[in-house]
Formats: sequence, C-alpha cells, structure tokens
Amino acid sequence: MKKNRGILVIVIILAIMAVILVLQNRKGTLKGEMGEFAIVDTASVTKIFMADMRNNQVLLTKNSPGEWMLNDSLKARKEGLDLLLKTMSNLAVKAPVPKKSYNSVIKRLATNSIKVEIYQKKYRVDLFNWIKLFPHEKLTKVYYVGNATPDNMGTFMLLDGSDVPFVVYEPGFRGFVAARYTAATNDWRDHQIFKTEPSAIRSLKIEFPFQPEESYIINIHGPESLDVVSLETNQKLSSFDTRRVVGLVNGYRDIRFEAVLDAIDPAKADSIIHTTPFQIIALTDTTGNVNVVKTYRRRNDIGDYDMEGNLVAYDLNRLYALINDGKELVLIQYYVFDPITRPLSFLVNHGEK
Repeated sequence: MKKNRGILVIVIILAIMAVILVLQNRKGTLKGEMGEFAIVDTASVTKIFMADMRNNQVLLTKNSPGEWMLNDSLKARKEGLDLLLKTMSNLAVKAPVPKKSYNSVIKRLATNSIKVEIYQKKYRVDLFNWIKLFPHEKLTKVYYVGNATPDNMGTFMLLDGSDVPFVVYEPGFRGFVAARYTAATNDWRDHQIFKTEPSAIRSLKIEFPFQPEESYIINIHGPESLDVVSLETNQKLSSFDTRRVVGLVNGYRDIRFEAVLDAIDPAKADSIIHTTPFQIIALTDTTGNVNVVKTYRRRNDIGDYDMEGNLVAYDLNRLYALINDGKELVLIQYYVFDPITRPLSFLVNHGEK
C-alpha cells in the first residue's frame, strides 16, 4: 500500500511538471506571436551575438557579474553593455508594421539589419522559480534590428521565424534604439590602457628617449614608503616633491585611449613604431605583471601653429601609442597623458614644467 502511495505521489509530481512545461511553452509561443522582444531577467544573460550584413560580428560573453569579454580576447566596454542590457529589458512593442509599409520594411530588414542572438542561464527543472535544477546555457531570443522609423521614435524589428515586423521602442526614451545594436568590434572595445590602484603598483618607470636626463623610476615599498631613481645616473633622489609623485601615481587609476587605428595603412603603422618613441611607460604591479606603453609623436598634417604663429612639426593635441604588448596602435591625447608622464625635473622642482 505504501509502495503504491509513493508511486502515486511521483506520478502526480511528474504530471504537475508536465503541465507547467506545456503552459510555459504555450506562453512562450503566444508571446512570440505578439512580438515579445524584451528580456525580463537580464542578470541571467550569459552571451550576446550580433552580426550585420557587412560580415561584421561580435560576441559578448559574461565572465562574471558586470564583467564581459569581447570576442573571447578583449575586455568589453561596461557602459555599452549596461546600456544594451537595459535596452533589452525595456523593449516594448508599439504596433505591427502597417500593411502599406510591410513590403518595404521586410525588404530593408532582409538587406540591412543586425541579427541578435541572446543566450541565458536556464534550468531544465524550474518549479515556480523556487526549485531550480540542472542549469544550462540556452539560446532564448533571436531577432533582427532594422533602421529607425520615419519619425525617429521607434525601430523596426523582426523575431526570428516570424513574418510580422513590429515597431519597437523603449518607454520613457525619446528616440530610436537601433543605434545601441552594433556589430562593429571597436564599438564594444574597452578603451582602458591603465586601471591600477596605487596600492597595487610596485614600480613605475617613465623614459624620455629624447631627454634621458628626465627619465626615472618610482619604486613603491609600502603605503608610506617610496623612492625615485634617476635612470641616467642610477641614483636615488635625496629629496623630491612627495605630493607630486603621489599625484602622478594616483593618475594610473583610469587611463584610456581615444581611438583604435585599425584602418591605418600597415606600412604607415610599421613606419611609426620603428621610429624612436617619445615616451616609454612601464608599470609593474604587485603581482609582477608589467604593462608597457610606448608613445610616438604624430606628424602635424592639419596645420597647427604655436603661440608665436610658427607652424609646428607635430600634432599638439594627440599622439600615437603602442599598447597590449605591442600589438595595437591607438590614438591618445596629451591632455590625458601629460599628468601621468611628468619629467623628473617636475618631481624635483617646485616650478611646473
């Protein structure tokens, strides 16, 4: 009798699970027919793939909460991911595309759209969001993002497997969301070069090949212990402006480049990196990792003049930088790099150079 009762309980539980699964599938089908684009639980999103009609594609993968990788090799831009996930969560359907516009919208979606695939962490058994068993990654949403509506207040979108395009918008946002979906790698690049807390820096070496007397290394031995060594004489400075040295070290918390120079002619790039660097920065952290950045002056091609009205040979605002172990050439700004590459004389003297 007890055995039969146990079997009956198991049968009832399995029946309930089957009913729940059927209802969930039916609910998903109805939502698809109604144009359900939004992702309710963006925290469960593990991967986003986007591809356009020009053979551009990006893969954004979550390593940990708030940390994403781009194409499995580069750090993705957090601000861009946060905005994209917020958009995906808030998407709402304004209306199906009117019949008179149907053919033209479908044609544009077929020739000029971005395919979006969203993967989430799901559970094979999920009872009332209470009992969750057997987690796995699942492709949960695929849709195509077209261009903006004529009034720029919506975006044409189409769910994969459907033939009904919709006008989609984000409630509370005046504009169109199409621009937030891009398959261009550089749009998702994190532009950080340095992101190191002062407590994590062991040494900071700054070389000026054109002014070797200004080159130095800052060695940090503890929270209140550091020294400055001239690279030309290999001698420790007997005195220096501690406030200025600490301020320089603090500047490495967040340093970013302006743009990736992926479209530059390879011959020109090769020519640049084989000239003498303007500066060489080597930051060694407390784990022994060394981040080396070489900067190069940029020829003045736009006609900049100095304060006396003389044409200058080099760009006064920007220069090149070789980053990521010498693999990438990027554009940086003096405005950003000047405060973290002060010459030795600035650290010794009270008069600013």
